[in-house]
Amino acid sequence: MFHRSMLAAAWLCVAAFAHHASAQTVEVNGVKFSQNVALGGTALQLNGAGTRYKTIIKVYAAALYLPAKAASPEAVLAASGPKRMQVVMLRDIDANELGKLFTRGMEDNSSREEFAKTIAGTLRLADMFAARKRLFSGDQFTIDYLPGRGTVIGINGQPQGEPVKEPEFFNALMRIWLGRSPADALLKNALLGINSTPERLLGG
Repeated sequence: MFHRSMLAAAWLCVAAFAHHASAQTVEVNGVKFSQNVALGGTALQLNGAGTRYKTIIKVYAAALYLPAKAASPEAVLAASGPKRMQVVMLRDIDANELGKLFTRGMEDNSSREEFAKTIAGTLRLADMFAARKRLFSGDQFTIDYLPGRGTVIGINGQPQGEPVKEPEFFNALMRIWLGRSPADALLKNALLGINSTPERLLGG
């Protein structure tokens, strides 16, 4: 009897721990995003997450992390402190082509003066994707903004070179998803937490 009681108690502890862990995760098309992450010594919270579609094809899942919730593009760009955009591929894609699409998205959502300030970073971004050649389903990259250091891009957890110091570069990247001509209007709303309907809030 005592042995059974101990087993039951252990099982309840494991179940409670699993529930607590899953409650900290949002799942979007099979990709699990943490509700909270740490960046540069600052606790960030998930602002929103969603999927980039091209017609009916799922291209990638994305999540935006900020120090505090923001419901407008202006609030996201004006937010102080570290910020993170995380992208997880849902299909294989030509990395060079994705880099070109990002560059076009930056240009389409920036004034000529704004885009001119990002040229150095944009060229580095294009070179990075060109060198990668291909991104596969499950590959992920992060775009981290660290005040005083700049923008750090990582692929599968590995930083890609030195930070891009110009603060305009990070904002130009964010406008790909949050600008007046976003890559995907539904994804824009999801990242801002507007009509956001993630596939599943685990534990919720």
